[in-house]
Amino acid sequence: MPEPVLVSIAAALAAKSAGALHELVRARFARRAQAEAALTAAAGAAPESAEVVALAAELEQAERADPEFAEELRANWAVESAGLRAEHGGVINQITGTVSGKVLQARDIEGGVSF
Repeated sequence: MPEPVLVSIAAALAAKSAGALHELVRARFARRAQAEAALTAAAGAAPESAEVVALAAELEQAERADPEFAEELRANWAVESAGLRAEHGGVINQITGTVSGKVLQARDIEGGVSF
């Protein structure tokens, strides 16, 4: 069974709710007919379906074969999944890259803030 994060990615791809991520995977899978077929078969499938699990297995195989793809896939997923949660009224505080100095992450602040 593929990692749960890969199943989540596959479910988002099946729902076509992850545009940039879908393009990344589609371009990578264009090199392998079986993987491309899994992506096509999963389109519109339920998150717990065999098609989504098969797509997750293809993602897992692609990650093992290409560590750079694995890194790019997961970085894109972090951005896509953060955006998906924000649509439901949540708050996302996310910092990526190198940070120097002080950082404040908050939603609602009443009053002052000092460091």
